[in-house]
Amino acid sequence: MKVLIVGQGGREHALAWKIAQSDKVNRVFCAPGNAGTALDAENVDIAVTDIDRLVKFATSEQIDLTVVGPEVPLVAGVVDAFRKARLRVFGPDKAAAQLEGSKVFAKKIMKLANVPTAESHNFTDAEDAIRFVEERNEQPLVIKADGLAAGKGVTVCDTREDALAAIRTAMVDQAFGSAGSTIVIEEKLVGQEVSILALVDGRTIVPLEAAQDHKAAHDGDQGPNTGGMGAYSPAPFATPELMDTVISKILIPTVHTLRKQNIEFRGVLYAGLMLTNQGPKVLEFNVRFGDPEAQPVLMRLKSDLFDVLYAAADGKLHEVPDLEWDPRPTVCVVMASDGYPGKYEKGHVIRGLDAAAQLADTKVFHAGTTRSGDDVVTDGGRVLGVTAIGDDLAAAKRKAYEAVKCIRWDGAWCRKDISDKAREA
Repeated sequence: MKVLIVGQGGREHALAWKIAQSDKVNRVFCAPGNAGTALDAENVDIAVTDIDRLVKFATSEQIDLTVVGPEVPLVAGVVDAFRKARLRVFGPDKAAAQLEGSKVFAKKIMKLANVPTAESHNFTDAEDAIRFVEERNEQPLVIKADGLAAGKGVTVCDTREDALAAIRTAMVDQAFGSAGSTIVIEEKLVGQEVSILALVDGRTIVPLEAAQDHKAAHDGDQGPNTGGMGAYSPAPFATPELMDTVISKILIPTVHTLRKQNIEFRGVLYAGLMLTNQGPKVLEFNVRFGDPEAQPVLMRLKSDLFDVLYAAADGKLHEVPDLEWDPRPTVCVVMASDGYPGKYEKGHVIRGLDAAAQLADTKVFHAGTTRSGDDVVTDGGRVLGVTAIGDDLAAAKRKAYEAVKCIRWDGAWCRKDISDKAREA
């Protein structure tokens, strides 16, 4: 079988690496891929947004399954184009991808489905939004750009001044482009965050093992929001009781409500949850594997990922045996470029990758990398996802940071406390 992975981040490297392990798969392509996917798959120089060329490549190469990694092509309708060409593809169509592409749409579906989430209000006019914040009692708020903003469109505001500044950044300064022309203002939820990812084929829902992401840039959850600075799995907060609640109160009602809107969800339904005193509440929905959650979760998966995704694309998840998991925990530490999540430079030579590759129970997943001659160089804000598995969480963390110490480039940095939240469980 031949598989095409669409994307170029750490999630896509993890998908390519895992799918290539299947006995049924003899070739894995990654479009456009990165310096890491070039080692575990074959890179194809096609941008994720060049849907016509992706379809032509999949047709000419007789690709058996295409797996779409990032949200941008999903929201743009890449799955619709593949299905129209009668190509097997794993991922939600354009209508279903609105769950991530529009915060307003997601809130509408959650309200219809009676899914627990924060109280919220939508605004298309900056002055109306500013007046709303100024006229209510001061309280912590979250300001969200409605559209896609590469994980940076959410601002947690503890003061009124912070909230007003976030509104102006999104709606007046247009820092997120058209994604911020509509915003959602919601109450700030307090608690532990947990990421629950589930495979969905329209009717059957198969949850994956839970992970905990670290969104804030710096140790102790300080600093601005990022696309994720690291993750670990399993998350001890995701007890069997919690998972039952999430499935019955969040995942099933969401998929069922979409069906009532004539939208069949096929792909990954990712619920970012806050575990509040009132129970789990949805912070956001994503419609693809999380990055960096995919790296530690897929490292623990013992089942053949290709079989599972192939069945999901065909609407046959109910025929797949229960997933098997390595009980040992995994930790993924993201190494980032100086300046991220703000402006950063590209093109710094990365040293020490070969040394890190020699370490047992460790895999360095590439996210923002490319090749320049014989060198691997930085090509993004989040550059690497250094991931390790250990007999316990402390061992996995130690191995991951041991690999991090092998790797250097000008301006490299990372959080030092990935997985420490598990102690609070």
